[in-house]
Amino acid sequence: MRFLSRTFATAAATALAVAALATVPAVAGTGMPSPWQLNLQGAATPVAEYIHWFHDWLNVIIIGVTLFVLALLIYVVFRFNEKANPIPSKTTHNALIEVIWTVVPVLILVVIAIPSFRLLKLQLEVPQADITMKVTGKQWYWSYEYAQDNGAFGFDSLMLDEKQRAEAIAGKKIAEAEAPRLLAVDNEAVVPVGKIVRVQVTGADVIHKFTVPSFGIKIDAIPGRLNETWFKAEREGIYYGQCSFVCGQNHAYMPIAFRVVSQERYAAWLAEAKQKFANAEDAGRKLAAASK
Repeated sequence: MRFLSRTFATAAATALAVAALATVPAVAGTGMPSPWQLNLQGAATPVAEYIHWFHDWLNVIIIGVTLFVLALLIYVVFRFNEKANPIPSKTTHNALIEVIWTVVPVLILVVIAIPSFRLLKLQLEVPQADITMKVTGKQWYWSYEYAQDNGAFGFDSLMLDEKQRAEAIAGKKIAEAEAPRLLAVDNEAVVPVGKIVRVQVTGADVIHKFTVPSFGIKIDAIPGRLNETWFKAEREGIYYGQCSFVCGQNHAYMPIAFRVVSQERYAAWLAEAKQKFANAEDAGRKLAAASK
């Protein structure tokens, strides 16, 4: 019994330590993972906040079921071992227990299903959008196109390699805290805070997956098909994502970067972007030139 007490005490202390680590917030405006992070990336949209709540609620249910089963196992070990119960009973049927272990799991699944369906509805029903953009996954970068009501322009977004990243930081074109390795890009997608953004996603060559954890979006980019998702960022900052479907040799090097700004800064960026990307060189030629 002393051994079991010490074991349970150690397990409880470990669980508390893990829980404490899990509550440490992510750095850099919650837009990217942080070292030793155990929890989800911070939520910046209503969908992501609901995902976090649902995740925590499921953990409560899972922990409750696990502790209940553990208690039953401990009870059975000590109550029905050979020393305590030398003459075992031969119970073959118990209608009440069978009803309980059938009904209770069904009730638990109903409790899980109701918020799950609400989350699906929230994700799949795209509200009236303020901004519409099309995102195309390519080997191995992303192309963004803003709709007619926002200037009808587009640009390619490629990951900055180590040399480009160092030069950008040294030239103060980008802050070091906003240029994480393997996530910083040459052209960020910019959206205004508090606005509903509809994102239409497709692929140009193979299947990619457009994923931004802080926005709670993860959707396939399939050639010949236009999938749709949405987000409404409620805090300014820069938020990173990645392709999360293995799409080829450089799958790991096609990050996603969204900069969320005020409406005034967005209007200024929009005017500049219309000029900057009017005759922009496409990423295919960039890659071809870089490989020479």
